[in-house]
Amino acid sequence: MSFKRNPSVIVIGAGMTGILMAKKLKDAGIEKVIVLEKKEKVGGTWRENTYPGVACDIPSHMYTYSFEPNPNWSNFFARGNEIQEYFENVVDKYELRPMIRFNETVTEAKFDNGVWKVTTSTGDNYECDFVISATGILHHPSLPDIPGLDSFEGNMFHTSNWNHDVQLDATQSVGIVGTGSTAAQCIPELINSGAKVNVFQRTPQWILPLKDFSIPNFVKRLLGRFPTLNRISRASGKFFVEHFFTKAVTGHKIQRFLMEFFVKLNLKLAIKDPELRRKLRPDYQVGCKRLIINTTFYKAIQKDNAALITEGIDHIEPKGVVTKDGKLHELDTLVLSTGFDPLAYMRPMNLIGKDNTHINDAWAENVGVYRSMLIPKFPNFFLTLGPNTPIGNFSVIAMSEVQCDYLLKLISQWRSGKFDAVEPTNIAVENFNAYVKNGLDATAWVGGCTSWYLDAHGNPILWPYTWGRWVKEMRIPNDEDLQFASYSQQ
Repeated sequence: MSFKRNPSVIVIGAGMTGILMAKKLKDAGIEKVIVLEKKEKVGGTWRENTYPGVACDIPSHMYTYSFEPNPNWSNFFARGNEIQEYFENVVDKYELRPMIRFNETVTEAKFDNGVWKVTTSTGDNYECDFVISATGILHHPSLPDIPGLDSFEGNMFHTSNWNHDVQLDATQSVGIVGTGSTAAQCIPELINSGAKVNVFQRTPQWILPLKDFSIPNFVKRLLGRFPTLNRISRASGKFFVEHFFTKAVTGHKIQRFLMEFFVKLNLKLAIKDPELRRKLRPDYQVGCKRLIINTTFYKAIQKDNAALITEGIDHIEPKGVVTKDGKLHELDTLVLSTGFDPLAYMRPMNLIGKDNTHINDAWAENVGVYRSMLIPKFPNFFLTLGPNTPIGNFSVIAMSEVQCDYLLKLISQWRSGKFDAVEPTNIAVENFNAYVKNGLDATAWVGGCTSWYLDAHGNPILWPYTWGRWVKEMRIPNDEDLQFASYSQQ
């Protein structure tokens, strides 16, 4: 295809998706690309999360870009520092660093007569044809609403802001609030340090014991020498996750039965004490919350220096946590493993679309997005990894690659002169949201739990159908669902 126009593009964020988008735009011959990154280096999630035990919970060879396999992963589940190194290497290999402006947070993006005007924390102003938000899914830490939280006199931090200056040993008493995916990784590390660890469990979790293991050097050499083997490894992991995990939580009976069988058997065999097992047994359907992949938590929680506390927290005092039975649990350090705000997306950026429509007003009732990416009244603005992206236990890299290809097809249409601005119609958004909600009843996410998979109105922010169905529907933009505009100055 012969292009007449070359757009200017601003990508917000230099994490996994931002790096991918920069590389894809460069490959497409689009030269006017700026990536605005709020921190001093790339990496996003893997730059931020450095807590003890941090690792990916899907097979490492599946967690790579399709164009950049990595034969050198040390473990079946890649460690956080290696993933961060991988992204740094991709940026340097494909010479993306000159496109990135570090320590520059987008404070405002406003659509004005066919052009996006972007302002940053440095006071710089930019104009561009397209804005791509690659700010990630979970990047705003959620702090618990516990009375007296600010009064605690010891060390206190969220897992995404781990304080590595705090030394943990047998002389220390540590409390950790939460038992989700992050907590399941770091709690064993805390317990193994010798510290007395109080685990304040808000909701028990189902755990699937997929064994991690070190990858031998000769396997790494084979994968490096024969790229086909690496591709097979990646495809195998993707096949397993797609046809077991994803189908198990989206209503396929055989996969659901097998998943329930394995996680319940795991709890029964791993926890010897019946009372502890009762406390750790969830009362909701397997898969209702994100399934935890872990083999160390159950072992650690049974050690003498660990205590599982299921009595609810009443308040926090300077010396520690007071539970609802009136007991004070004195602590030197309090760790908050309380997750993130999943509905923040690009916010708190001041995002303003057509007719001075603010994103907070547009999303006052619900987060209305078409195909996870396009928002009515926000032309030429693309939200990556938005609501109804099939996140549940799947590789976000694979998701981002599908979304990047989708929006590049739209940008290609702009380059050929088909339109100057594109956004979804209101009816398309309504129909898409209804379509997604209709698929919810068959999923595990309505299985009796409260999770970040559902918004305040009970609407799913995940994709309730299969991965293959999502990929198929994302191949070609549907013109009937979009409205196009032209601007005379262009």
